[in-house]
Amino acid sequence: MSPEPQTGSSPLNASQLADLKLAASKMRGASRRAFQAAMSLKYCGGNARQTERYFGWGRDTVQLGLEEQRSGILCVGAQAAYCGNKSWEEQQPEAAAALLALAETHSQQDPTFRSSIAYTRLTAAEAVRQLRALGFSGKQVPAPSTMAAILNRNGYRLRKVEKAKPQKKFQKPTPSSPISRRPMASLPVGRSNA
Repeated sequence: MSPEPQTGSSPLNASQLADLKLAASKMRGASRRAFQAAMSLKYCGGNARQTERYFGWGRDTVQLGLEEQRSGILCVGAQAAYCGNKSWEEQQPEAAAALLALAETHSQQDPTFRSSIAYTRLTAAEAVRQLRALGFSGKQVPAPSTMAAILNRNGYRLRKVEKAKPQKKFQKPTPSSPISRRPMASLPVGRSNA
């Protein structure tokens, strides 16, 4: 059972409490901390520990939100700089530059110019083989499936390079040519045009 807030305001019923928890779960970063701090001030007198017990939110997050609200300075996290794996292009910049140079030599722009995607004859397996031939080691060159994703991410799609298709030659109708004349409907026998 949740403890009652210590402020003089009326306690929240179960559905209101669930709505506030849902609203907080949909927010991220500074907006979430600001919302939790506002609810802490309104229902728990600005006490982070009581807010943790009542709403189930982390007291450190609530305390940080209260401090941000008090000082007016937003804290910016560095999670994006320290989480996740770096892309292959960031890990191997020399090999990535060589790959893009290879793909550029084997590519052609879409003949219709409807998209910025370049089509290439270079398959992922061939790209791996050519990078190894250029002297890059097995650790520097990814697997063919990863190589296909890298090529796609950089705007190269595997497709036969097409030359511009010539238009079909149509016969121009000429009145003097028997081929271009339309067959005339034959008139029934015995009737005249009159």
